Parts: sequence; C-alpha cells; structure tokens
Amino acid sequence: MIFGLDGVEIGLLIVLLCLFGGILSGFPVAFAIGGAGIISFGIIALLDAQGVLIHQAIDTGTDAYREVLATGVHRDDVSTFRYPDLPRVEVPLFEGGWEQAINRNLSFVVNRMNERVFAGQSIETLLAVLMFVMMGIVLERSKIAEDLLTTMAKVFGPLPGGLAVSVVVVGAFLAASTGIVGATVVTMGLLSLPTMLRNGYSPELSTGVIAASGTLGQIIPPSIVIVLLGTLAGDLYSTAQEARAQSVGCSDALTLLGKPAVVSVGTLFQAAMLPGVMLAGLYALYAFGYAVVNPSKAPSVQLESSAGGEIITRREGLTWFLALPIVLIGGAVLLGQVGVIGSQVVRAVQTETSGVEGGLLRTNVSEQCQAAMIDLHGQDRWDASVAARAAGAEAVAAEEAAPADGAEGTEEAAPEAAAPVPNAPPIGTGVATLAVLFGLTLIVARGVAPSASPVPLAVGAGGIALMLLLDAFVIHSGMSSAETLVILLIPLIIVIWAMRHAAGRLSRNELIRVVFPPLVLIVAVLGSILGGITNPTPAAALGAAGAIMLAAYRKLKEEGRSGQVILIATYATILMILAGVNFDLRINQETVTVVTWLAFLVAFTAYMIAFFGVLYGVWVLYRGSVMSPVVRETAKVTSMVFTILIGSQLLNLVVISFGGEHYIQQFLKSFDSEFKVFLIVMLVMFILGFVLDFLEIIYIVVPIVGPVIYGGTMDPKWVTIMIAVNLQTSFLTPPFGFALFYLRGVAPPQVTTGHIYRGVAPFVVIQVVGLALLWAFPGIVSIIPDLIPN
Repeated sequence: MIFGLDGVEIGLLIVLLCLFGGILSGFPVAFAIGGAGIISFGIIALLDAQGVLIHQAIDTGTDAYREVLATGVHRDDVSTFRYPDLPRVEVPLFEGGWEQAINRNLSFVVNRMNERVFAGQSIETLLAVLMFVMMGIVLERSKIAEDLLTTMAKVFGPLPGGLAVSVVVVGAFLAASTGIVGATVVTMGLLSLPTMLRNGYSPELSTGVIAASGTLGQIIPPSIVIVLLGTLAGDLYSTAQEARAQSVGCSDALTLLGKPAVVSVGTLFQAAMLPGVMLAGLYALYAFGYAVVNPSKAPSVQLESSAGGEIITRREGLTWFLALPIVLIGGAVLLGQVGVIGSQVVRAVQTETSGVEGGLLRTNVSEQCQAAMIDLHGQDRWDASVAARAAGAEAVAAEEAAPADGAEGTEEAAPEAAAPVPNAPPIGTGVATLAVLFGLTLIVARGVAPSASPVPLAVGAGGIALMLLLDAFVIHSGMSSAETLVILLIPLIIVIWAMRHAAGRLSRNELIRVVFPPLVLIVAVLGSILGGITNPTPAAALGAAGAIMLAAYRKLKEEGRSGQVILIATYATILMILAGVNFDLRINQETVTVVTWLAFLVAFTAYMIAFFGVLYGVWVLYRGSVMSPVVRETAKVTSMVFTILIGSQLLNLVVISFGGEHYIQQFLKSFDSEFKVFLIVMLVMFILGFVLDFLEIIYIVVPIVGPVIYGGTMDPKWVTIMIAVNLQTSFLTPPFGFALFYLRGVAPPQVTTGHIYRGVAPFVVIQVVGLALLWAFPGIVSIIPDLIPN
C-alpha cells in the first residue's frame, strides 16, 4: 500500500490525474478522454504487475463473513465501509492478470458500443441530438436571435434593468428554439453587450446575465443535455430497479414498483419545463433587483421603435393583452376541473378500472417480496389490490362460464363499443384546445388594432362558440374522427376566415411579427412531445425541417422574392399532422374504409408538398451560402458528442476493470439515507463542473454512480432534472466554464476576464438556490408530467 491507500483508490487517482492531464494538454477533449483511459490502464497494469498496487478485499471464506450473511444481509451489501472489522485478504487489482482484463475490456467495448452507439435501443433517441443541433444552428444563422434581442430591448428597456431582463427573456426563448449554449452566448454577446455598456450598464451585470441566460438551453426543452442524460438515465433506472427487485425477492421491477421501470426523454422534457422557467425567472428577478438597488449601473433605457403599428392606451393593453387572455385560459382550466372539459377516452377507461388508487399490485408473490411491497406501497394499497384481484377473478370465472354467442355476439358488441360514454365531459380536450388557441389569436389581434372594425373578429368568436356548442350537444365520444370533422366543418370555415383577418392585423405589429414564427416552431416541436403525440426524434426532425423553411422564408424576403412555396409547405405540414393524429392511416389492413383511404390520400399529398417545401428551403439556403456552413457545423458538433461518448465508455471500462466502479458504489451504499448519497453525488458533480464539461460528467460520472442513485425510491425524473440543473452550472463555474470562454471571445477590450468572473458569481449562487428549491419542493419537477398523460 502507498501512503496507506488501497490499490483501488490509487487506481482511481491515476485515472483522475490522467483525465485532467489529457484535458489540460490542449488536445481535443473528445480524444483526450479516450487517450486518458488507455494511458491510465497502462500505468495501473504496470504497477499491478510489479506488485505495488494491493487491494484489501473482505475474506469471504471466514466464519465472520458467513455470520453476517446469516443475519439476512445480501452479499452485495457487504463491504469494507459497512463492516470494517471483517477479516481481509490481499488480492491484485486485476483478477487473472492485466492480459485477461484487456480481453475482457475488448469484449465490453464491442458490446457497449453496439448497445449505446451503433445498434442499441437508444440510438434512435440519440439521433434527435443531430437534428436539434441542426435546428439550433439554422435558426442562429438566420439572424432570428438578432431580431428578438432588438425587439425585446424595445419592450423591456424602459423598466429598471430592462436590457438585462430582455436578455433573459431572449435567452429563454432561444433555449426553447435552439438549445445551443455557444451560439446563444456568442450571439447575445455580440449584439447585447455593446448596447448595455453604451447605456451605462455595469460590465459585471452585463456579462453575468448574458452568460447565465445563454446556458438556459441546457435545461429548457428541447435540451441536448436532457436527450443525452435521458437515454442514459433510462437504461440505468431500468437496470437498477430490476436489481433492486431481485434483491428483495421479487421477480422483476414491475412486480415490486407496480409500474414499469421506465423514464423516457419525452417525460423528462415535461419535467424540465417548470424548472427551466423558474431559473429564467430567478435570473430576471435578480437583474430587476440589482437595478432597483443600483440604478446607476442598470438604468432604464428608451430605445426607438420602428415606424408602423397603432398607438395602444394602457387600458387597452391591459384589457386585450392581460385580462382577457387570463380569463380565457383560466376559464378553460376551471371548466376542466369541474368536468365540463376533459378527455372522453380517458374518462371511459377510468370507469372500468377497479378504483384502487395508484393501480393494482401483483399479489401472487413470495412472502419476502410481499413484505418489500407492503413496505414500499403501504398495507392499505396491498389489501385493496388483494381484494380487487379476488373480485376480478370471480368476474373472469363468471364470464368464462357464460355461453359464447358466436358471430352474432360480435355484431352486437360493435354498436355498444361506439356508444357514448355516460359520464364523459361534454367538451373534448382537443376541441377546447383549438378554441383557446383561436380565441387567444382573435383577442390579441383585436388588441394590436383596437380602432379597426371588430366585425370579422366577432364573426370568428361566433364560430368558436358554435364549435363548442356542437361538440357539447351533438358530438359524442363514440363518433369517429370523420363524423366529428363533418359536424365541425362549417364553424371551422368561419373561424379560419376570421383568422385570415386576424393574421393581417398581427403582421403589422413588430413584436408579434418577430416572435410569432419561432414561437410556432417551438409550439410544434415541444407541443408534439409534451402532448404525447410523438417522441423526441420525430419532433426533432420536424424542428429541423421547420427551421430550414423558416430560414428560407426569411432569406427570400430579404431578396425581395415571394415565399409562397414555403407558406404552402407549412400549411401542408399542419394538415399532414392533423390527419395523422385524428385518422387511422393504415391501409395495409384487411378492411380499409373509404374514410381511411381519403385521409391517407390527403396526408400523403400533404407529405409530398411539405417534402418539396423542405427541399426548396434547402436549395434557397444553399444558394445563399447558408446551408453549407450549417451542415459543417452540425457535423462538427455531433461528431464531438459521439466521439466523447465512445471515449468515455473506454475510460469507464478501465475503471470497471480494476474494481473502481464497484468500490465507489460500495462507498455510496454505506450511507443509510439515499438522500444523503444523492447530496454527496450532487456536491461531487458541482465541484467537477469547475474543471469538466457536462458531456464528460454525463458519460464518465453518471454511469458509475447511476446504479446507486437510480436504485432507490427517489423519483427518477426528479433525480435526472436535478443532475441536469447541476450540469448547467458547469458552463458558468470558473476556470473552465465554456460560457465564459464563449463570451470572452466576443467581448470588447474594456471587458476583462475579472469582470466576467465577478459577473457570473451571483448567477452561480442563483443556480444553487434553484437546486435548493427543487430539493425542497420536488413537485416543481413532477407537476407537469402528472398533468399531461404519457
């Protein structure tokens, strides 16, 4: 033993030093990680072969060890940390020699690469990284951020610290549309920093708010961090819970938990929405408070507005932009709470359940598993599940005893399946959502031009009212999508006619003209994920295609050419999505109805038009010398991510080969409280964030500690979002915070590195405060996933 350290501890120190040395060497991080793994393995193997590194392992052949097992302790829970008095035996780090470890590592490398990089289940989700990166780079190159910063500065400038608040708002907006920290920080640094300094803002506040707001893309969906972390967390949670179930005598995790041990990227997107908005709010609140305390260092600024648009009084603004939208949205939420609005299908399913809160548990289990399930779920839920299972068995026996009616019974069952559900809400969720969106558009359109004729908008409001009445009194839950569409056709035509007038008025408002196009893209991408319509990969493809068409439309307008092709392709995309959501488009079934064929033909035609629109957008951007740098930058960023993934797997396998991973996990398991374990992990990640990038922490640290932190009773969504917020801090912490380097590269000469470091310090504290709030109130993470069906 060297310096009284165990051989495994020395091996971990060697790996850590090689990793830091590789990162500081100046080599690209993606290659430095893999190189650190190879070099550290060589050093450890050499020292082990010379007999220098000795591991003090517990002697499993002693009576003392057998006595511990006889008390019911699982062999995996016996460690030198929990039982330091057990006899030990000296063993080499590499069991069977380093040559056998190399052979073992090579097979691990092949299997791990095949599982996580080339052909595993997570590869489809990882493809979303490529398309989200392209979406962000296209939007950044199309100068949408520039327009947003200019417009928001005019809106918030007159407030104390208004320019800083506008940077936070734009940072949150770009986070939901691009999600790329480097592009956001550089863009806001180039455009906002000179303006803030010129208007008397302190360099510390200016640089701090720009750097912090640029990192919001790491937590606000669609976040690349959540995609990468979510694919890893899903595997770790599933494996850890299976091991946990088997350790307590249950057959699988589904039996123990009463639900599948699954955590998806889409659910994590839902869970990250509120924490991301909370952090943005904390940033803006700090900027406003700083301006109130130090008005000379963050003065209010009145920027010139472009000509055009109607002058709106304060009363009109409050009425049309605040009061009525709140009434509309609040009324819809209230009607949903009292059962007037709701999902009719979900309500129908709920009427057939047994009514056991939390769902039925499996009750045909061993006594050991039963004790673990009662300890986890409580005696009441176990007793309710036992009673419900018994009642269900009697119902099944009675149904099996009844004579079968053959084909006649089948024919009679069809109308009953299509019958309306007695207690279904009168207004469906889909129709109510459309009504709210249409209503908000008409209200805002009235607000931006209060002196214009209200007749077209009033007609549209009447169409919305007619649509709701028809849904409440004519349409029922047993109707098909085609029947529903026919009934709602006339009010929809009326509303669409009014929406054309509303769009014309909205286009004359500078703020809406700038915000609306990227907002539509954000709603399309996030709405399809959060609403459970699709998973992140198709949504990312939709986002990339939408960004291309949006950038192409802007390019055509700059050249003075018509963007009609892009608009038609956009309408076709919307029509295609609506057809896919509301109709069964499978034409390879034995029986295909006329409605299915019509819906398929409409969707296919819309798809071809949308596909042509994307190709046309690519051609416009290529001709304008935009597409080529976008493709190069996308390939560079994506290649870096996947190369770090491969290199980090190699480094992890080195740690596994000499028992480092098992040693760390045994140390964490030695603590009685899983929250104390998670707190230690969070502190370690926070400290590592000063010297490591988020990618290294995700792929090096999380796989090692994941089996412990995901193997307990903590909500995996909460654990993952806490890690994501913690990793976001790594962009801000000196000396290697990447956001600081990005900003330093574009800051004017009078802004020093000291200004930047002092500027981000309060925002690092805000990050810690945000983590503390999420720790104290975990419901912030779970509230949206609980409201949205998955």
